[in-house]
Amino acid sequence: MLKKLTATLITSVALMAGATTHAQAAGYTQTKYPIVLTHGIFGWKNMPILQNYFYYIPESLQSSGAKVYTTQLTGLDSSDARSEQLLTQVKTILAISGAQKVNLFGHSHGASSSRYVAAVIPGKVASVTAIGSPVKGTPVADLVVSVGNAAPAFGSLVYTVLNAFDGIINVLSSDPNTKLNARASMASLSTAGSAAFNARFPQGVPTTACGTGATQVNGIRYYSWGGTTPFTNIFDPLDYFFGLASVAFAGQANDGVVGKCSTHLGQVIRDDYNMNHMDEVNQMMGIHALFMDPTALFRQQANRLQLAGM
Repeated sequence: MLKKLTATLITSVALMAGATTHAQAAGYTQTKYPIVLTHGIFGWKNMPILQNYFYYIPESLQSSGAKVYTTQLTGLDSSDARSEQLLTQVKTILAISGAQKVNLFGHSHGASSSRYVAAVIPGKVASVTAIGSPVKGTPVADLVVSVGNAAPAFGSLVYTVLNAFDGIINVLSSDPNTKLNARASMASLSTAGSAAFNARFPQGVPTTACGTGATQVNGIRYYSWGGTTPFTNIFDPLDYFFGLASVAFAGQANDGVVGKCSTHLGQVIRDDYNMNHMDEVNQMMGIHALFMDPTALFRQQANRLQLAGM
């Protein structure tokens, strides 16, 4: 009889523990305010095979409680033009969700737009998280701009190729945005263009070369993370491009597009993950370094925001 009671008690405790674990897992990413994901250049909302730009990240966040919205901006355009598009979409999300605020997650150039929105409507934004963002610009854009200035004919060809590539992505993803402005995009992402943007929107930006910025401004929390491994998987075709592009950094740590220190904004969660620029959003099709799960970083950040009451 005693053995039976003991077995029953152990079973009950196990079931209770399992239920608690399940409840924690179910609510692990359940933030107070919706999460809004914004892509970088050449971004898309949905495409055959590649799915969302944030490959299975929305689904991973939603699986344990988060309310997630993905936005669609022009792939190649100035920071201001893309930011105004995001501002309009965030206002729509606030209206349809009934939420008082949103948590903005921006990858690469998408973080600039997120910062812009936070500065323009601070009362409607709880946090900004920058992922692999060229906060202080990127040598890759500097190179394109300098080539365009030194050899206008060749520069025009480069911009034409970039616009054509973005146009192909628009067709494949049924993107209604038809404006293609590689010249404005590269100018915005250059060191000079980023400095001008930061002068207008300094919230969270470090004042030193590789320091950390204010973690909270106007009631908004600022976070960032990034990678420093351009080539992470031989089976990912994008890695070969990032490996080549990393030459522009002259040996400085980078993710193939953005330098390590340039990713710093607000609280730097980590700036040297074993990821390249598109690994940071789980592309291409989830091919990345072994033992590195980009979706886990987004889930951890959602939980961090939850614990902070956001």
